[in-house]
Amino acid sequence: MKYKKFITFEGGEGSGKSTQIKLLAKKIEQIDSVCLTREPGGTKSAEEIRKLLVRGKIDKWSSISELLLLFAARKDHIDKLILPSLKVNKWVLCDRFVDSTYVYQGMCGKTPIEVIKKIETIIIGQFKPRLTFLINLDPKVGLERSKRPGNKDLRYENMDIKFHRKVHKSYLKLASLNKQRIVIIDGSMSVVDIENQIWKKVKDKIL
Repeated sequence: MKYKKFITFEGGEGSGKSTQIKLLAKKIEQIDSVCLTREPGGTKSAEEIRKLLVRGKIDKWSSISELLLLFAARKDHIDKLILPSLKVNKWVLCDRFVDSTYVYQGMCGKTPIEVIKKIETIIIGQFKPRLTFLINLDPKVGLERSKRPGNKDLRYENMDIKFHRKVHKSYLKLASLNKQRIVIIDGSMSVVDIENQIWKKVKDKIL
């Protein structure tokens, strides 16, 4: 099931997702109600799981353990925040969603895609965003941006550049398989140009 007002943002570390999702929220707030959220996280319980996932040693979790934690957080997030917001006709803008799981744990991890698909079907069924923006940026540039002072959530950032280049390629491959939903945005453009391009796509496809 696709809800018209459910939009997700994807991309590698430091790609500018968080900046652009906030800018889009400000535009939509001028005409409608918005729920701004993220994954993993979004609810109290899911944020607790987030800390387990994004902090600590790179190898702290097995691939399947990491996958199950992500879907546990996602189920809580959907049931307690995303769906209730959509059902009262709010826009929901989410920083990462299932696409991240397919890329990080599947295409770039050790979990078979078939396993992810089965768990996705069991946990969330056919629940999908109406539109997904993939901010496409050279991973080396993104990593330099993301390692800002005071940021404790660096488990993924601390993975080697080879992994992040694979993430970059995998996102582009995923986008090529989902052209109706995933819109690739050039992350090397200025913040304003990216903002304008995203807003144009939202108006063309949803408004």
